[in-house]
Amino acid sequence: MLGPIRILNFDDSITKQKKLLERFSPVVVDLTRYGPTCRLWLNKKTANEIINFLQPALRNAITFLGSSDFHHISCLLIEQFTEPISVIIFDFHPDWDILPPRLGCGSWVTNILKSPNIKKIIVLGVSSEDISSFWIQMGNLSALKGNRVEIFPYTHEPTITLLKQVPNDNVSIKVAKGLFYNKIYWRQMKDINLANLFFEIMGRIQTKHVYVSIDKDCLKSSYALTNWEEGYFELKDLLNLLKLIKENLKIVGVDITGDYSFPKMKNRIKDIFSRLDHPRNYSAKSQAQTIIDSINEQTNIEILELLTS
Repeated sequence: MLGPIRILNFDDSITKQKKLLERFSPVVVDLTRYGPTCRLWLNKKTANEIINFLQPALRNAITFLGSSDFHHISCLLIEQFTEPISVIIFDFHPDWDILPPRLGCGSWVTNILKSPNIKKIIVLGVSSEDISSFWIQMGNLSALKGNRVEIFPYTHEPTITLLKQVPNDNVSIKVAKGLFYNKIYWRQMKDINLANLFFEIMGRIQTKHVYVSIDKDCLKSSYALTNWEEGYFELKDLLNLLKLIKENLKIVGVDITGDYSFPKMKNRIKDIFSRLDHPRNYSAKSQAQTIIDSINEQTNIEILELLTS
């Protein structure tokens, strides 16, 4: 059973959503002093300090993390579970890089795969360049073997990999093998009845418990304004899938990212990486702060209404 609503407040993006605060009275953990240090990635020392703020009694909470720049905190939340679990992720990005940093917003999925109790990871809505023919070379393709990781883009053209092994036993892709390359054909969500897809996936989930991680950058800009690209999901599609998960599986924890905050960094190195990594045409660009907060808050409220009803 899901626990209370909690805000791990790294960036003040949620704490100014007054309607949400008044309606749901979340537990607020002030971590703003760690924000510039944790944004995009964090080291083991800082991770251990953050872990000290994660009360074991609240591991079943619905937890807001703020900007998608803090999505790797999901890893620390998921590591609180030692029993076998599956993880369902809604995200515009796969977050499965094999390059350093080990615990970053682009690599946290690869990190949790090191835990043997994580039996399956389903990623829904990925449509970014991270699975394009160049950037996929940095992705954890081996995790596709045996369907441990399944990736269903909302929409994405076929991808070519060079001199990389691609498992051919994964249900979320079809692979055409060449001499020095493989061509991946993705099962695009836009071409599939989402309810049918869910029940197909559910048939492959062998654990009693699932953890759900939501990055709102998978949504169209009508429903989420972030410092990342705009996704393709309609909010109703996300809510319908969450409803199916809630009704058919046992959710043991949820985290939500994809709110907006200006990327304040600890040092010059992080600032350079932030400028290189964040897209120029992020969905919140040129939008008034009041509009950003209003749209993000309304989506957060609708997600909470569904999860807590």
